[in-house]
Amino acid sequence: MDPRTRYATRVLDQYRKLPGTLRRTLRQDRNLALRLYDRGVPLHKIEDAFVLALARRTFRSNPEPIEPIRSLHYFLPLIQELEVEPPLPEYLVYLKNRLLTAGVWH
Repeated sequence: MDPRTRYATRVLDQYRKLPGTLRRTLRQDRNLALRLYDRGVPLHKIEDAFVLALARRTFRSNPEPIEPIRSLHYFLPLIQELEVEPPLPEYLVYLKNRLLTAGVWH
C-alpha cells in the first residue's frame, strides 16, 4: 500500500470510530482524505480537529439533540482553524483527557 493510500485509510478509520458519525464513509470522504494528503496536512492535525469537534459537541451548553456528522467535510473548517491559530498542545491534551473521562474518546 502506498503512503497516500495508507494516510487516507488511517484518516477514514479514525473518522468512522468517532462518536456522532454515521460509522461509514462515502467516496467523497475518501477523495477528501486523499486531497488532505496532497495538501500535506499532517495526521496529527486531523486528529486535533477530531478532538476539537468532539469536545465542542460533547461539552456544549445546549441540551438539544445534535445531528450526526455525515461527512469528513464537517472537519474542514476545524482543520483550517487549527492551521491559522493552533491551540497550545496542553489544551488539546486537556480536551483528550476530558473526552476520555466522559467515555467518548478512545
